[in-house]
Amino acid sequence: MTDIDKVLYLLHNATRRQILERLAREPHYAMQLSELIGVTQPAIVKHLKELEEGGMVTKAKVPSAKGGPPRTIYSVERAFSVQVDIGPDLYRCEERNLPKGGPMRLSNQLPEEAVNIATALSGRKKIAVAEGLSHMRSLASTLEALDAQRDALISLHQHVRQRVSAAVETDFPTYEERSIIQNMVEASGERINLNALLQQELMNSQNAGEMIRTLRTQLERQIARRSGQVIAAPLDTELRWYLGPGSS
Repeated sequence: MTDIDKVLYLLHNATRRQILERLAREPHYAMQLSELIGVTQPAIVKHLKELEEGGMVTKAKVPSAKGGPPRTIYSVERAFSVQVDIGPDLYRCEERNLPKGGPMRLSNQLPEEAVNIATALSGRKKIAVAEGLSHMRSLASTLEALDAQRDALISLHQHVRQRVSAAVETDFPTYEERSIIQNMVEASGERINLNALLQQELMNSQNAGEMIRTLRTQLERQIARRSGQVIAAPLDTELRWYLGPGSS
């Protein structure tokens, strides 16, 4: 199970999401969570154990205010974002860690309208509620604008993929060929282990070598048409890393 699989598994349960919402505000004891959420304490403890094993919460022992044995308190320490985009010719699912560091360290990554907030927070451990609400309203507005831009970019990305998929359907007749090409497209220029990809997609094929040669020829012709140039080379010439059968 990958990290994103673990995150999606943990978040699919409504009780665990309620637990995380409470712990994101401040640390809680299991008994507190049981009373607030309306779930039995053994069930809460079980959910907390899963969240802890998944790296989403941490626990610590604190002295009892009544002089009894130490009590276990839970909190959220790790910050990350989960992005899921699904649609025709669109599938993106990833976990992104948020940048660490204080406000001023974030300044060079922030949009211009948010830098003044980072400056206002620098060197201060506390701010008044009224000031915080003002900053959060401003940031919410900026986030909404950025989300709208991201939505538009994702939609444009989908349009590109739809047109690529239409070409793939025309140029590559077999499912195995189309699957390999779509994997290359999804890599978006990043290095891929083509040997592993070919083994995965062609493991039951008796004509793997012929299929590789066919794909190679078709891709070379597309590159040549796109660049307006002719590719002339011996058949054993290695392709670019993203097309060559020996890539890793």
